[in-house]
Amino acid sequence: MRKLLLTTVIAATAATGAFAQSASDTAKARRAYFTLVNYEMATLGGMAQGKIDYDADAASAAAKDLLALASYTNADLFAEGTSNEDLLGETRAKADIWADTAGLQEKSAAFYQAVVDLNDAAGNGLDAMRPAVGKIGGTCKACHDDFRAKDF
Repeated sequence: MRKLLLTTVIAATAATGAFAQSASDTAKARRAYFTLVNYEMATLGGMAQGKIDYDADAASAAAKDLLALASYTNADLFAEGTSNEDLLGETRAKADIWADTAGLQEKSAAFYQAVVDLNDAAGNGLDAMRPAVGKIGGTCKACHDDFRAKDF
């Protein structure tokens, strides 16, 4: 199911981009990307918090999917003109992203490394996975603190 969802969203996003890449379409694609990240993190976070029983295979699969997402070249999802100031009500991306692209790239690199580390730990037991999930959560929070508005 997870692979089907990922494939469907990516195909829909790609098809949308092929016809028109308006600022609104770009923001929609960016939200779709982060919806997929959140989907995988919900499984991993649920396990780390004890809300979902730990399953090494499921944890490894979610970590692998996150790695695919983290490896995706998403720079085009951050096109100028797609901030919450430009598209009121469509995105929470602050205009600060485009004022500090080096900071965004640094935070993206930290997220990627945390996902790589998670892939090494996810299938090796809950005690190995928990800190790796926490590290990813920290990278998400760091980016949200600087670049994501609380509301649309």
